[in-house]
Amino acid sequence: MSSVLQKFIYWPTRKETKNAYPKCFEKFPNVIGIIDCTEGAIEIPSLAKAQAQTYSTYKSKNTWKVLLCITPIGNVSFISKAYGGNASNRFITERCGILDKIVSGDSLMADKGFNISDLLVGKGSQLVIPPFLKDKGKSSKRNNTKTSNVAKARIHVERAISRIKKYHILQNVFPLKRKTSWTLF
Repeated sequence: MSSVLQKFIYWPTRKETKNAYPKCFEKFPNVIGIIDCTEGAIEIPSLAKAQAQTYSTYKSKNTWKVLLCITPIGNVSFISKAYGGNASNRFITERCGILDKIVSGDSLMADKGFNISDLLVGKGSQLVIPPFLKDKGKSSKRNNTKTSNVAKARIHVERAISRIKKYHILQNVFPLKRKTSWTLF
């Protein structure tokens, strides 16, 4: 998918991103993109190793998985190659090349499932995620506000993924017999 769509995918500069910031990103002035992973069903591979690599416990089936980055205005700025559904968000983030696009001072926004703060700190960047509750059941007004602000901004990536998945080719089980399917593994 990424190789076919690559000519339509553009990584903007920080200046270009800031010039088009929606209001919900005012509290996050350095966010260059919102990242998330999405999955789609594939046929069950015949090899046991491939079955294990593609089995998604989240979806309870064999899947491909890609990392997407969406700009604050909702444009797709990055799509990774496809990995097996068993790959973690961190595994994909470390290997897909998105970290090469991040420069010092940039921030990426993600949900709590992305345990990648250390990868960004090493580049002089940071991860913006909803705050974790240290004491279950207790949350401060400040944490609730930050969670709400992040959720309002993150909705852009959810909408973009939803638009991508509306294409019929992504709604069906991807057959492994296709000549291009080897790029999934």
